[in-house]
Amino acid sequence: MKHKTHTAPAKADRPNLFRRMFRKIRENQIAFAVYCVLCLITIAVIVVSAIQQNWSGCFNGVLTLLLFFLPAFLEDKLNIRLSAALEIITMLFVFAAEILGEVGRYYTRFPFWDNLLHCLNGFLFAAFGFALVEICNRSKKITFQLSPFFLALVACCFSLSIGVFWEFIEFFTDLLTRSDMQKDTFHTLISSGKFSADGQTPIIIRNITETVITTADGQSYTVNGYLDIGLFDTMKDLMVDFIGAFLFSVIGYFHLKFSGRSRIAKALIPEVPSVEEHGTSEQTEPQAQEGTAEQPK
Repeated sequence: MKHKTHTAPAKADRPNLFRRMFRKIRENQIAFAVYCVLCLITIAVIVVSAIQQNWSGCFNGVLTLLLFFLPAFLEDKLNIRLSAALEIITMLFVFAAEILGEVGRYYTRFPFWDNLLHCLNGFLFAAFGFALVEICNRSKKITFQLSPFFLALVACCFSLSIGVFWEFIEFFTDLLTRSDMQKDTFHTLISSGKFSADGQTPIIIRNITETVITTADGQSYTVNGYLDIGLFDTMKDLMVDFIGAFLFSVIGYFHLKFSGRSRIAKALIPEVPSVEEHGTSEQTEPQAQEGTAEQPK
């Protein structure tokens, strides 16, 4: 009587990253339905942009399709669990930023759009910041024991760091490609030491009606007021990031302080499985792919 035994599959037999991420997206039916709808809309935007030879719209569409996998990618690489609510919010955020904001020009059509997304960005990354300490605690060499206050502080600082990093990206993108990610603003009042005799004492200039910019080849541009090159936009974005990060950090603080009673925090803070759960999931996944063992003959 012969028995066929099954050995654990080799590491190379694991599905590739794309298949693993797609499998994770399909785990929740509601999140998967939202994913399918957003993908169909994005593909339609890519087709229309290609017909209109709007290559920037095509690029933003392709980028959006890739970023839709971000929640599944984070789950796979960091071994965390995201709730359906967090997955849906993340996908809607990507869609609102790239398709509506860039392709649909919502950033210029609706002045509040940029502020809204930056506030949501700070809010979401603060949620990831709360899981950051638990992720770091997996290491046997380093263990953090933080009070609810300091954990909320770490989450807030983590979210602000992401916001600062994004402003770096905007600055260097404008510098290297001469784009306009850091939006310019016009002002009627400035104070600067550059206009004083010593070059240091601030002089206040009020009621500025226009600024004339003249190039070396004789071209002239006139703007209403004083032209600020991105400074106010950058600082406004960072302050709005802080508002979102601070808001969720306060919610997370009371969530930890009062034994996890906040439904908002519970739904948005990624869950970090224990080492035992992680080991069990790695063992059961290959078994599900292998199928049942053959019966002895």
